[in-house]
Amino acid sequence: MSAALAEDFGNPSSLHHFGQRAKAVVDQARSAVAALIGADASEIIFTSGGTESDNLAIRGAWEALERTPRRHLISSAIEHEAVLNTIKALAKRGAETTLLPVGDEGIVSPDALRAALRDDTALVSIMHANNEIGTVQPIAELSRIARERGAMIHADAVQSAGKIPVNVKDLGVDMLSISAHKFYGPKGIGAIWIRRGLRLLPTLTGGKQERGRRAGTENVPGIVGMGVAADIARAKMAEEGTRLAALRDRLETGILGAVSGTILNGARAPRVPNTTNISFDRVEAESLLIALDLEGIAVSTGSACSSGTLEPSHVLKAMGFPAHRTQNSIRFSLGASNTQTDVDKAIAVLPEIVEKLRHLTRTPVRA
Repeated sequence: MSAALAEDFGNPSSLHHFGQRAKAVVDQARSAVAALIGADASEIIFTSGGTESDNLAIRGAWEALERTPRRHLISSAIEHEAVLNTIKALAKRGAETTLLPVGDEGIVSPDALRAALRDDTALVSIMHANNEIGTVQPIAELSRIARERGAMIHADAVQSAGKIPVNVKDLGVDMLSISAHKFYGPKGIGAIWIRRGLRLLPTLTGGKQERGRRAGTENVPGIVGMGVAADIARAKMAEEGTRLAALRDRLETGILGAVSGTILNGARAPRVPNTTNISFDRVEAESLLIALDLEGIAVSTGSACSSGTLEPSHVLKAMGFPAHRTQNSIRFSLGASNTQTDVDKAIAVLPEIVEKLRHLTRTPVRA
């Protein structure tokens, strides 16, 4: 990225030598990102991140069909806000929408999709892996069902790409969103894979960059960083996934065994290897988060994109959990820098922290 800033400063759309040098490093990164998801480089469009990619997929597909009978959109109740709020925005413009329910394991049922599909369904948008509980959806089966009714399908793979194998051909999707910072690339850069031949209206209008799909001068340093991160993630995915899954399982087993009134949220499998979500009965999640932060342990109460809101997790709420459980759950995310020592420290400090917080509330633990 430093080299792209200092040595390849040309505009990749320019025909002169400096522009073509920049274009070369962009093309190299495009190939690396494509390889991460089993795609062809010509089908990769760079964006500013997962949110823009989701918007381009959903808005672009719906607007391309605006003058056709297909006005119906389907998603799930546990999607990221980038999808849910885009669906809501299009509903105000006349789109008919359906949010598929999930059970207490956080999995979208293929039967639920089959029942919701209509002859006028334009697009189905389902996330590959959930950002709060880590569950992986049966995208290949959902894609097959959507295609049977002539609907397009988009997968938000922001939480899965770079962590578990993702192959657009195996998944059978039409579009797939990814974000660089989820696999240690720079923030503010992402990509969308769009199946060749798919008609999509751009959400940004202007120049012809990115094959006319996304106007604006390319973020060359960010793109280069994403390409390098994609190469590293692809090379280390199997080994790192196994390591993280072992740490996650150790953390879960330790917490559930050492702290009373705890329960795992969501299905144990299939999941991405780095995420676990645990409910602590009679403990306010925000208080627990702060107490752990003082111990040097960083956790979250849900999506970072929802920080600042006092609303309970929409994901856990959609799973049918009672209000107290949606408000006392913590997400633990493991990463490349985490070790068994980190996990054991969390297990060691949690019992005393939880006991103190429960003592302050002076309420009994539910059985």
